[in-house]
Amino acid sequence: MMKAIKVVGDELQWEPAEAPAELPEGHVRIDVAWTAINRADLMQRAGAYPPPPGASDILGLEVSGTVAAVGEGVREFNAGDEVCALLTGGGYATSVVVPAVQVLPIPKGLSLKEAAAVPEVFATAWLNLYREAELQPGERVLLHAAASGLGTAVIQLATAFGNPVFATAGDDEKLAVCQKLGATGIWNRRNGSFVEAVRKWGGIDMVLDPVGGGYIGEDQKVLNVDGRIVLIGLMGGRAAEVDLGMMLVKRHRLIGSTLRSRPVAVKGEVMQALHRHVWPLLSSGQIVPMIDSDWPIEKAAEAMAYVAANKNTGKVLLSVSA
Repeated sequence: MMKAIKVVGDELQWEPAEAPAELPEGHVRIDVAWTAINRADLMQRAGAYPPPPGASDILGLEVSGTVAAVGEGVREFNAGDEVCALLTGGGYATSVVVPAVQVLPIPKGLSLKEAAAVPEVFATAWLNLYREAELQPGERVLLHAAASGLGTAVIQLATAFGNPVFATAGDDEKLAVCQKLGATGIWNRRNGSFVEAVRKWGGIDMVLDPVGGGYIGEDQKVLNVDGRIVLIGLMGGRAAEVDLGMMLVKRHRLIGSTLRSRPVAVKGEVMQALHRHVWPLLSSGQIVPMIDSDWPIEKAAEAMAYVAANKNTGKVLLSVSA
């Protein structure tokens, strides 16, 4: 047996749950120390983002902790190793089983707490900046909801790899943090459209957009020739007006992207890319996981309400057995 958060009606309950009985080949069992809240968790709780077939229905897309056991064929980890992992679900629990290719050692110099703020946001950032959009050095990024856990990761990652970032958010204090992390252009969305400010900044080669809705048409207006919009969320709604003429003439691309439902092999490739390219930056302190706050797992509902109200700058963590 283990303990896990269960969604019961409108409530979250921390109670005993059945632990996975088997440890499949190529998998690792982790005793969870920390997990983190992502907007996908809020969507799943609301019934709008069900887990992929075969995945745990327990919330939670990333953890840090200690390896409890390894399945047949796993050579890179041993019981007792401190690790962090990208999950398809199951993180709000004391134990989780995950494919070994989605597990990485804790970056040197980071604590288990800090490491829990890394897997989901940096995997999402790497996937969309350098795999989907294929950013080249010097290309410029427009980032919406820039003070989120993901946004703070994207700013640092893009800046480290030579891609200037223009950040939008709805709060001047949050935008000041974005500047401190490396954003060289900022705009408070409460001041109206970002279009003219971005044009003056010099235009954009790629937009990372978790908003959708009416933002898509505005994104197009600031995209350079061969520009890409990578849509990763629908905070602004499912419907958008796209200027197909502009898309055609300027060779724009609109790319829909999710991480959770991708095959294990692809997630493994992304995690290995992080290990090669991003782990050294985390270990050196050039990139820092931004943590807004931490809450005991028993207060997961309050923590999720805090994220839903857009109060956080960076990641919100849940202490499981730290």
